[in-house]
Amino acid sequence: MCEGDAVNQNWEDRVAAAWAAFDTYPEERAHEFRALIDTLVAELPDDSPLGPFEQACAWDSTGHSDKAVPLYREALARGLDGYKGRRAKIQLSSSLRNTGRAEEGVELLTPELDAPSDELDDAVRATLALCLSSLGRDREGLSLVLGALAPHLPRYQRSMANYARALVEPGG
Repeated sequence: MCEGDAVNQNWEDRVAAAWAAFDTYPEERAHEFRALIDTLVAELPDDSPLGPFEQACAWDSTGHSDKAVPLYREALARGLDGYKGRRAKIQLSSSLRNTGRAEEGVELLTPELDAPSDELDDAVRATLALCLSSLGRDREGLSLVLGALAPHLPRYQRSMANYARALVEPGG
């Protein structure tokens, strides 16, 4: 099934199908969804970073951020990188915030502001903004959100970007 850390497309498709069906599992059947993910993870090599990542996502998505945090950390420690590594950092930061450790979320996500740009940039900024808000740093959080929103507006991009910067500049 796997060669090194390479997972075949069949496995990826089955994981994607499981997640596509997630909303069909009501809260009282959340354990069934997690069991499905565990079954898929059992097919991976023991040291695969994808296993703890998928399990963390399943715990997180079923309302258990506390159980997700160590699994996200394990996935990253095992070398999860690229797109899924960035997702893990975003989701870990959110889970840290949900468990009262927003400062750790800020520390984890702040370097992602300077990472190569991809479709997760806005999620980084939104999650970081939530972490900052949890720490009472609402102006910084609002600045990030406005900065992320500005390029998507049909007009006022320059104004919103300037307002976002002004929120965190001295005297702003």
